[in-house]
Amino acid sequence: MANGFNVDVHTEDGYVVIQTAGYLNDPTGEALAEAAKEVMADGYNKIVIDLEKTRLINSIGISILIEIIELLEEQGGVLNFCNLTPVQDRIFKMMGLAQHAGIFPDQDSAIANL
Repeated sequence: MANGFNVDVHTEDGYVVIQTAGYLNDPTGEALAEAAKEVMADGYNKIVIDLEKTRLINSIGISILIEIIELLEEQGGVLNFCNLTPVQDRIFKMMGLAQHAGIFPDQDSAIANL
């Protein structure tokens, strides 16, 4: 945990759910990227990132999310986000993240669309 940020990783049969809590910025984004890289190294290429408890994401946090998308695309993987705030949803669409990752209202629908 860094600056009140937490990353919880839940591996399931064939996919991973990463739940974040706290402000997603440079040091905390690195913790998220490291968690994603670890599960990819373990052979998982279907990931859901649940942002329900992450209300703020700065530009560096967005760039780290883009890095995770690129790494998964290289592996032929799938990334879905869920539980975004309306502002996060608009930013993800404006920044083009929605073209490379799914955005879903809840964890169940994000998992169902892996």
